[in-house]
Amino acid sequence: MNNADKQYLEIVKNILENGYHDKNRTGIPTFKLPHQIMQFDLSKEFPILTTKFVAFKTAVKELLWIYKDQSNDVRLLQEQGVHIWDEWAREDGTIGKAYGYQVRKFKQIDKLINMLKTDPQSRRMIISLWNIEDLPDMALQPCCYQTLWDVNDNKLNCMLIQRSGDFPLGVPFNTCQYAVLVHLIAQITGFKSGLFTHIINNAHIYENQVEGMKLQLTKEAHELPQLWINPEINNFYDFTADDIKLIDYKHSGKINMEVAV
Repeated sequence: MNNADKQYLEIVKNILENGYHDKNRTGIPTFKLPHQIMQFDLSKEFPILTTKFVAFKTAVKELLWIYKDQSNDVRLLQEQGVHIWDEWAREDGTIGKAYGYQVRKFKQIDKLINMLKTDPQSRRMIISLWNIEDLPDMALQPCCYQTLWDVNDNKLNCMLIQRSGDFPLGVPFNTCQYAVLVHLIAQITGFKSGLFTHIINNAHIYENQVEGMKLQLTKEAHELPQLWINPEINNFYDFTADDIKLIDYKHSGKINMEVAV
């Protein structure tokens, strides 16, 4: 089995067998485990699940909405056929001062790229979406809220910290999209892609997702696809969804599961 499905499904099994069962803000109880970790060498593999279909293009569009467009306007996603934020959209069409708003407010992508180019051994290369002052004015406080960056032997490494992870739906989506972000930043700054470590503080499966997870555990795993990024792009803000593609993505089909809002 490929490394992405192997690490993911091992955690799924552990949550189902040993997870703590309790209530949460959504009203749908979960089985949860704390401090779950997956790690990938992006120079050798692209971490996307093959035991079920993961909407890669949708993940890329959301990633660019947050980090390139630095937007909180859900309508920009809707124009691209992406509706994953519709449930949280306010009357003004935004999600408040969340996600892309925080990237833009502090020019965090620009600062990261500049530091990677001028001081790549800095130990202060961090992007944080967890702005305590603005938390009350966010439609949803960020789940993937922080990335820490490091350069080792000309390779760009990234650690993603996720406070809360819907393991069936959100986590596979987040893993592949932040792996893409590492590749994009690496290309712009002249590094190779290195380690990507995904840490989930509260990894959970909702009660109404358990059967879907059990079904996924029976599915066949395939070889991981190759990631293609347009090599002609040298400015982060020039990337479009068409510049980022998966080559030969084979999977075992969709598994429908509900999102808890």
